[in-house]
Amino acid sequence: MPRIVSLWLPQWPVHRRLSAEQRELRATERKHPPRAPVDPTRPFVIAEASETAPRIVAVNPAAADAGLVAGMRLADARARLGSLQVREADPTADTAALERLAHWATRYTPSVALFEAESGTDGLFLDITGAAHLLGGEKNLLADLAKRLAAAALPARLAVAETPGAAWALAHFARTNRPILQAGTEADALAPLPVEALRLDPATAAALRRLGLKRVGTLIGQNRAPFAARFEKEFLLRLDRALGRAPEPLAFLSPPSAYTQGRTLLEPIDSEEAIVAVATRLMGDLVPRLEADGRGARALRLTLYRVDGVAHEVPLGLALPTRSPEHVARLLRLRLERHARSLEAGFGFETLRLSVTVAEAMAPRQRTFARSDETERARRCTRLHDALRQRLGPQSVRHLAPAESHVPERSQISCIAPDETSAWPALETVQPRPPLLLAHPEPASVVALVPDGPPLRIRWRGTLSTVAGAEGPERIAAEWWREGADAPTRDYYLVEDATGRRLWLYREGIPGRETAAACWFVHGLFP
Repeated sequence: MPRIVSLWLPQWPVHRRLSAEQRELRATERKHPPRAPVDPTRPFVIAEASETAPRIVAVNPAAADAGLVAGMRLADARARLGSLQVREADPTADTAALERLAHWATRYTPSVALFEAESGTDGLFLDITGAAHLLGGEKNLLADLAKRLAAAALPARLAVAETPGAAWALAHFARTNRPILQAGTEADALAPLPVEALRLDPATAAALRRLGLKRVGTLIGQNRAPFAARFEKEFLLRLDRALGRAPEPLAFLSPPSAYTQGRTLLEPIDSEEAIVAVATRLMGDLVPRLEADGRGARALRLTLYRVDGVAHEVPLGLALPTRSPEHVARLLRLRLERHARSLEAGFGFETLRLSVTVAEAMAPRQRTFARSDETERARRCTRLHDALRQRLGPQSVRHLAPAESHVPERSQISCIAPDETSAWPALETVQPRPPLLLAHPEPASVVALVPDGPPLRIRWRGTLSTVAGAEGPERIAAEWWREGADAPTRDYYLVEDATGRRLWLYREGIPGRETAAACWFVHGLFP
């Protein structure tokens, strides 16, 4: 059975704006800032950005005591309070700050979602299914969450229920704070609450009140046909979701991971070695579960929670799945060295969580006795690839991928090393290709038998050499759909001169058919 925490922040836009202005004031370090800061002890409101009849979005406690409420016209509020402090609403900044708070809340559970538009966009849903016991139960989890929010001067109301709708209703309208609703008691708990507890739009709520239906209990058990005929289907859907009759999917910040492990420390840590040591133990705790499922970690995310509430995420990507804590520790150490300046420890990290974001099937490997050289070489290359990606960044490691073209310079492309590499196409006959392909074919002077004989002498880069042996030709037709119908054909030769140098060159154009005098180009080098 799911267990959902509703975290409602009644004054979120106000709190976010006051915090932002305090940071700006500290950053400027001026005695006389360009604009006087907001005095939180006096009436203060957030108003929507509108040129015609703007309305109040949120009010602080002083403004609420003066009779101002959200939805009131700003002109009426100014008429009532001449010294009213007003700031323009910034929904984008509010949402960004709420996302940062949601990342911080993942210290309790990896499954955290923001309130959507119908819920007010001023709170969070936390799916604590299977996570509450880590803090001694749901009551202790709510107490710890409320304590930390209070320390940040962030007023909040909390509730736990089996459905997001019921938890939201209790957090907003229950007489007591932090109620914990047991499974199967949703109808009894919601019955005395107003119909607004169902997250209805104002027009629907007003219509229900005109009909005398003011409490949720007056809607439960009623004949549904009249409601379906008069109201939008969202009305009955909200009721069913609150009572657990219909599912309510939540858009979590990140997909829940089947493999995650966290640890809260007795004392905060701030050194790189301590972080790596804790992360290594967390990976060791995940290994038995990965082995039982026959899977390995292909991508991981280490989340570091600072004492002051800031959360840092450290992603790790691997070329192949692994279950080695030592390998993960080595990559994490390289990543932390690369981000040493941007990773501010502050007063230290008190909680760490390691999650496997991508898990793939991992075949059993023989660790001892006979191990082929090819297997050992592939393992070393994989470890080198992983180390370079963590130390230099994933954008710095590139690889060659096959492309659908027979023209040598287009048959492969250089791209950022992906999580999964595409296989090279299997060919019935494999033609020789140089390991070093020049960026651009370089012209050469060639003496050859006409009309289509192999090269006998080559002058390239100012050096004249005699050909000792040649293989070819390999004819490659032009891609007429790209280069046009008149694009010349290429005849490639692999030649070796008297000094042992091996070149890959081609004759452009078929003599007598496409050109009168063929041109030669060196395109690559063989070892």
